[in-house]
Amino acid sequence: MLDAAQAIAVQLMRVENSEELEAALQQACERIGCRFFALSHHVDFLSSPGKGLRIHNYPEAWADWFDSRRLGVSDPVHRASQRTAAGFVWRDVPRFIRLRPADKAVFVHAGRHGIGDGLTIPAHVPGDAHGSCSFAWPRGEELPYEALAFAQSVGSFAFEAARRLHGPVPRERPKLTERQRECVLWVARGKTDWEISRIMGLRHFTVVEHLKNARDRYEAATRVTLTVRALFDGTLHFADIAGS
Repeated sequence: MLDAAQAIAVQLMRVENSEELEAALQQACERIGCRFFALSHHVDFLSSPGKGLRIHNYPEAWADWFDSRRLGVSDPVHRASQRTAAGFVWRDVPRFIRLRPADKAVFVHAGRHGIGDGLTIPAHVPGDAHGSCSFAWPRGEELPYEALAFAQSVGSFAFEAARRLHGPVPRERPKLTERQRECVLWVARGKTDWEISRIMGLRHFTVVEHLKNARDRYEAATRVTLTVRALFDGTLHFADIAGS
């Protein structure tokens, strides 16, 4: 099986168009006995059509249901893939994230469209939107764990081939001025606006204005949300906050 994975990986490195990429993914499916494949950026395709790359052979009714609920970002498998660099099977998703009722509903609804267990290979490229390559079995069919090693060997090459053909999708990140970023950093360290003004040698009103502008750029209603979003996109790092 690993020899077959290596052969498909070489094939993926040489694809010249989407049709050849889909053919290689279909060949991978046949080798490990699954039916579906999906290679996608984790973006909201409904609000940003054409923004991210996506190639799949899922039932269109499932894809429409998925998009109508804007699951590109919040899907449990997508969220779990952001917590690991290695591939995983879907039955192990609770190891990475706590499943909410809405998450369980996603798996139930997938089953109604004939989609059972599957596996996902995360794709983390600095500066690019998160993505993944997944393979899924029909409902009721068993996923062999050996398929995970095969998919790990193939998935990253498939995703990189898609990026080469379609181009990267930059991760959107609001741009803060250095003063705004420093104010947000002190907020993350638990300082009040008045304390930040003393530390930075600014007028209290100036600090308030910097933080208001930062919240506007992040569309964050509160200081906590502002801090979390700045941490999430890399504007702030935990090491910065711990260095207080």
